[in-house]
Amino acid sequence: MYLISSQEMLKKAQRECYAVPAFNIHNLETIQVVVDTAKEMNSPVILAATPGTYSYAGTKYLINICKTAAETHHFPFALHLDHHENISDIKTKIEAGIRSIMIDSSHCPFEKNIAIVKEMVDFSHIYNVSVEAELGRLGGQEDDLIVDEKESAFTDPDAAKEYVERTRIDSLAVAIGSAHGLYKGEPKLDFIRLEKIRNKVDIPLVLHGASGIPESMVRKAISLGICKVNVATELKIAFSDALKQDFIEHPDANDPRHYMQPAKLAMKKIVEEKIRICGSAGKL
Repeated sequence: MYLISSQEMLKKAQRECYAVPAFNIHNLETIQVVVDTAKEMNSPVILAATPGTYSYAGTKYLINICKTAAETHHFPFALHLDHHENISDIKTKIEAGIRSIMIDSSHCPFEKNIAIVKEMVDFSHIYNVSVEAELGRLGGQEDDLIVDEKESAFTDPDAAKEYVERTRIDSLAVAIGSAHGLYKGEPKLDFIRLEKIRNKVDIPLVLHGASGIPESMVRKAISLGICKVNVATELKIAFSDALKQDFIEHPDANDPRHYMQPAKLAMKKIVEEKIRICGSAGKL
């Protein structure tokens, strides 16, 4: 059982009006939580990892842990490059077995963004690798990626149409008001903008920064064309809070096989909730 491209699962989600959840993972335990839970709920799933995570865990380690998980459960899923910018690094990871990528050149001027993404698409499609790219910029922080609020920019619907046509990407990450990290107040998503983008672009759309967005907003975004929902911060908070609490309650704990269990259970609850919200349970 091999790691797969995310293209077909996102197209199916688009046809059937649900979204595939993409959960950021970091190590063996977080991979186990996501894959085990998705298998239990019969949900398609994408395991996303930033450049920092690949550096921390090791690309070969992550790929082989995920392949083992897929084989153990007879459950295909995508291991995804999240917010990768270095073309050489992306190519190396594709050659190592990755089949789903996000090339992030959203910080570049429009024409340069297109040129970078098109180069990546031309290379990736040779390997049957699905390519996601972003037009517009989300504010906030995810690992080493920090975008000041004043540098964020919403996706222009007309530009999105041209961008998709010229790059031939498989999915488009849109900036409609979501942000990476925690929200200072209640999020405000520009659903009118999303609907306009949907009317001009026929490929699956992606919502980054979904941690902390109310369920009603996520569901509305899905109804307007979002086919992939990225979740990272809520998972890390649940995992780390439960781990810290367990050490408070058991200060002499020294066995990771034991103290990791409450953290995994707390993260599992978030994964279950997001799968339910995305409407992907039973869609495998």
